[in-house]
Amino acid sequence: MQRPVAAIDDVPSQPPAQPGGAPVTVTLPRRALVRVADGVRGGAGGLLVLAVLVGAGAGVGAVAFRWLVGTATLVFSGHPDYAAVPGAPHPQLPALGRWFVVLAPVAAGLLYGPLVQRFAREARGHGVPEVMYAVARRGGRIRGRVAVVKAVASALCIGGGGSVGREGPIVQIGSALGSTVGQRIRLPETRLRLLVAAGAAGGISATFNTPIAGVFFALELILGDFAVESFAAVVLAAVTAAVIGRAVLGDVPFLDLPPFHVVSAGEYLLFAALGLLAALVGVGFSRVLYAVEDLCDRLWRGPEWLRPAVGGLLLGGLLLVLPQMYGVGYPVLGEAVDGRYALAFLLVLLLAKVLATSLTIGIGGSGGVFAPSLFVGGMLGAAFAAVVHSALPGLAGPTGAYALVGMGAVFAGAARAPITAVVIMFELTGEYSIILPLMVAIALAAGLSRLVSADDTIYTRKLHRRGVTLEPGPPARWDQLTVAVACRPLPAPLSPDSALPELAARFAQEPETVLPVVDREGQLRGVVSAAEVEAASQDGSGAVTASQLARTVPALRPDQLLEEALAELVRSGSALPVADPETGGLTGWLSHREILRVVAAGAVGAGAPSDAKYARPPSPRLPQVDTDTCGG
Repeated sequence: MQRPVAAIDDVPSQPPAQPGGAPVTVTLPRRALVRVADGVRGGAGGLLVLAVLVGAGAGVGAVAFRWLVGTATLVFSGHPDYAAVPGAPHPQLPALGRWFVVLAPVAAGLLYGPLVQRFAREARGHGVPEVMYAVARRGGRIRGRVAVVKAVASALCIGGGGSVGREGPIVQIGSALGSTVGQRIRLPETRLRLLVAAGAAGGISATFNTPIAGVFFALELILGDFAVESFAAVVLAAVTAAVIGRAVLGDVPFLDLPPFHVVSAGEYLLFAALGLLAALVGVGFSRVLYAVEDLCDRLWRGPEWLRPAVGGLLLGGLLLVLPQMYGVGYPVLGEAVDGRYALAFLLVLLLAKVLATSLTIGIGGSGGVFAPSLFVGGMLGAAFAAVVHSALPGLAGPTGAYALVGMGAVFAGAARAPITAVVIMFELTGEYSIILPLMVAIALAAGLSRLVSADDTIYTRKLHRRGVTLEPGPPARWDQLTVAVACRPLPAPLSPDSALPELAARFAQEPETVLPVVDREGQLRGVVSAAEVEAASQDGSGAVTASQLARTVPALRPDQLLEEALAELVRSGSALPVADPETGGLTGWLSHREILRVVAAGAVGAGAPSDAKYARPPSPRLPQVDTDTCGG
């Protein structure tokens, strides 16, 4: 007697023969696995489990990144942290003396420049704007390779003397990890964004030993959302990462600080004045950063992969004059907090850090701007304390208190994230006695920063300059929306000579029903649908290639109205590529699904600008066709 045939959710194995010849279907049930996968995708408990996994990954990534930075610094400078011994020669290169600092950024640039250009161009710069853009405009989608490329490139840049910080890279590393996990199990976009934020929180938490600040950094800057579901997932990721970080790196504060106290109630006026001054310095830092980047863009005419090495000569010259600018610079910051520098030298270090960080980013370096903003704020606060001690002796407290307040206030003025600034300064130092002066200065710094620089911060300015706005606006009319608002990154294209088995394997591995065919010159040869591949397989056309199955379709423009694009989609009956009208290079992909997503979201502001400046020209070789941008 034949056994029942397997249910749809079961996977049949090869049927063994029965004595009577009747086949028997032996089933391996997958219903339980399907339930687990569905629970992870849609259930609250599944999201929390994923947040813990992402937090653990971010914690391990943070530890690995710290090790990479230390190793690179030791290789390039011969010291664990060259800022602690500024001007010392390289132990293995004594003949060069202190001149080795001119060559270190060049050598590092020759390594990370081609790496970034070839594998993940979004790893260039300070990283946080790219994560903010991915969350706000790409549903949280970040390529997994970004985590590896960003870690290696930033470690080489910082170790080679780049005057940038660790927070930008670790945010991008953790976010890429969270995005990769979410994409692998096909989470909906709302949950994918949460995992991206959880990865960012975990990275900050582990690398700085600041779990609370990591949570607020992710919620305030990355998500802009304090909902209960968001809070729970981000907290679990931050705690998990912090446990791993503390187990490996130790549970020690950021700086070893003397006890602080407020001398008198009148001193709060001094902290308020420092907060207002810090706002101007924070805004100035942001503007100089992008002004230098613009200048480097105008002057550079060579290949992008060579830019960090050539620009490294300028950075090396600055390091030769002021070796205190080498790397992150925490030892120098500690000296300033202890009040060991004179007023004039504090001002020199402040200006030099702004220039060194701007130059590192401008030449194509990879690293964060959070640590530099703390450095600048520390120098400002210590200089302010020196002036007050001279003008009003006996009224002001210790120099370290003003340096600490200056650190938080400059960051708040530059990033306009007051909650994060207060919490992170408290956690970085472990000093609760300074919390009230911090709150006063940071609140005033954030408020004045908004008055001075409108809606731009050191993180959003990079996006605004590209025509991208993250703030929600009134719903746009249908006739105002463009293709650039809706299209998504181009799927990995098919080669024209791909055989039928390879085509069948591609469609079996991914959810796409239509894929573009692109030749080695980057030119579109048409599109192939899964239905056409299935029909060719049934016909037994084994010698058929992608170029023979490809249908010619029109390419859309990023500035084309969605109303026109929809008409083209209806006529072609399939998804369509988006091409740059000037170069003809493919920059994106549009289907009915993307248009419905924009209409359902209803969050695009009227007259929303095109994101076309995010697009990059295509490479002449097929494997390098850009699949990570969409006209923006």
